[in-house]
Amino acid sequence: MQKQLCYEMRLESIGGLGANLCGKMLGELGARYLGLNASAFSEYGSEKRGSPVKAYVRWSEDEILHNSPVERPHILALFHLALASTLPVTAGVEEHAHVIVNTPETPEATRNALRLHAGTVYTIDASQIAKQTKSRVNTVMLGAICKATGRVSLDTLKTLVTDVFSKKYPASVAGNLAGAEAGYNGARMQTFAPDSRFPYLPYRQATGKWGYANAPLGGCNPHFGSTVSNDLSPSREGFVPLFHVEKCIHCGLCDSTCPDMVFQFSLGEYRGKPTICNQGLDYRHCKGCLRCVQVCPTGALTAGLERDNKDKMRYVRNKDLIVERLDFEKTGADAYVTGESVREDL
Repeated sequence: MQKQLCYEMRLESIGGLGANLCGKMLGELGARYLGLNASAFSEYGSEKRGSPVKAYVRWSEDEILHNSPVERPHILALFHLALASTLPVTAGVEEHAHVIVNTPETPEATRNALRLHAGTVYTIDASQIAKQTKSRVNTVMLGAICKATGRVSLDTLKTLVTDVFSKKYPASVAGNLAGAEAGYNGARMQTFAPDSRFPYLPYRQATGKWGYANAPLGGCNPHFGSTVSNDLSPSREGFVPLFHVEKCIHCGLCDSTCPDMVFQFSLGEYRGKPTICNQGLDYRHCKGCLRCVQVCPTGALTAGLERDNKDKMRYVRNKDLIVERLDFEKTGADAYVTGESVREDL
């Protein structure tokens, strides 16, 4: 390793994709397998699926004496591309940085989507590879990150994965080894020079819409579901429910199970009788938990890949809904999602 103060990594993700564990494994990799000083810690709010998560990792030949967020990363790993629509995920990324993104798109298309000033972009369809290898997104991303560092051999990566997973989850070792190797060998890479179209974005600590200076007196949140922002699209893990109106019997089970009140209804006719008819869902509010898919008795709601159905949504509002304005345009319902995900069975 070239002598330097510190080699720093920042992982941007959402709860449920395993960035916290990935950061811990990278820290262990540096300390146990590369003979370096290493530190790793995570930053997150409520510990649940869909909420933003950051993991920070440092490697150094010298003693690491600071424990602060990584502001100018050598490695930026973006586990969920939709985060870029709401958070400054590329802040502090300079020309020397390597950016690894979970996406099926090309490095050039990804650079443009991120409006990245400069750097080397690696793209890997970690979600699809994890599904094929029966591993996890974090293991595939770990493989791509290790390759991007230029400091970790494939054999060392395999040893790390075997050691970590064989202790608690021996049955998952084979799948995670396959996922890590696919991530290591499968990422597409392209280097981009600084582009004036995309100005450099200095690092700043992400803050909420409310804080010490502007929260209501007494700390009482009067909004529905105790939230200020209700755009849940960055919380999705790649799947969305697809509505097939011809199969719908308008029973309302989807609405009763939905934690975010995404379904819209209006007076209509079903089998020749007036009834309250399901008009579909609003994808701005939908986090992709797929509870509605599980509960639907007629197959009127099915799971689809988000990237394959962009024509059915506008990420702000379902263009097919008849309403002009939603009741919860500024606020939303509770974003709680149980720990067990139906996506594991897809």
